Amino acid sequence: MKKILYTDFTSTDEIISKLLEEKEFKRAMTRSNLYKFWSKVAGAKFAAKSKPYSMLGGGVMVIACENSIVAQELMLKKTQLLVKFKPYLESLKINVKDLKFDAKKWEGE
Repeated sequence: MKKILYTDFTSTDEIISKLLEEKEFKRAMTRSNLYKFWSKVAGAKFAAKSKPYSMLGGGVMVIACENSIVAQELMLKKTQLLVKFKPYLESLKINVKDLKFDAKKWEGE
């Protein structure tokens, strides 16, 4: 039986560097990092009952809320939340102008 040599594999370093060059992948990684800061911005009380869902055009970040009461409370705190988000947005170079709170997007864990 002939021995097969597998020497033409692409290294993981090459794969990762190619991924990092792709615009869509960079955008997804940046958004993922931004979403991780939600708990710090929203606070423990709201972090358990809401989470970032997606980004819409024009710099609108959609936040999924456990119910409409949570969405309403967060809506009342929107200005404060945007101010708290500002340092994270600047460090990640993301433009978020508005927050939209949606109880319909909630998926229980």
